[in-house]
Amino acid sequence: MAIMDTALERIQAKIVELEAKIGDLRIAERELKALEKISTRRTPTMAPAPRRRRGPKPALPARAGRKSKAIAPVGARQTIGSAIAETLEQHGALSAAAISEHIKASGRDINNRTVSFSLQALKKRGLVRNEHGSWTLASRARRGRPLPGGQAEEIGAAS
Repeated sequence: MAIMDTALERIQAKIVELEAKIGDLRIAERELKALEKISTRRTPTMAPAPRRRRGPKPALPARAGRKSKAIAPVGARQTIGSAIAETLEQHGALSAAAISEHIKASGRDINNRTVSFSLQALKKRGLVRNEHGSWTLASRARRGRPLPGGQAEEIGAAS
C-alpha cells in the first residue's frame, strides 16, 4: 500500500498546485475585468475630440464625384476669396494679417493661415498681387471676370 499512498499523495499535491494556479488565474481575471471597466469609462474623455469644421456643413454634390455647378442662393455665405476681394476693394493694399482682421470684424471666423492660402490661390489666378508684403487687387483684371464667390464684377475698378 505504500506505492498507493505515494501515488495518491502525488495526485493530491498536483490538485493543490492546480487549485493555486486556478486561484491566481481568477485574481488576474478580476483585475482585467476591473481594468476594462476603467478603460471604457476613460476612453471618451481621454481620446482626443474629433476636429470639427466651423460653420454649416457643405452641401453634398448632386452626383458622387462631381461638384454641383448650381448658383449659390441669395444670402449664402460669401466665399473666402470674394471676402478677400471685397476687403481689398474697400481698404486698398493690406497685409494678409490685416485682411484677416477686416474679415473677422465682419463677423466671419477665419484665421491668418486660411487667408494666406486663399491669397496664394487668388495670386495664381491673377486676381491679386503682392507688392512688398501688401496685397492688392490685380489691375489687369478683365471686365466681367467672376469673383471667387460667383459674382461678376470688375475687380480692378477700386485699384
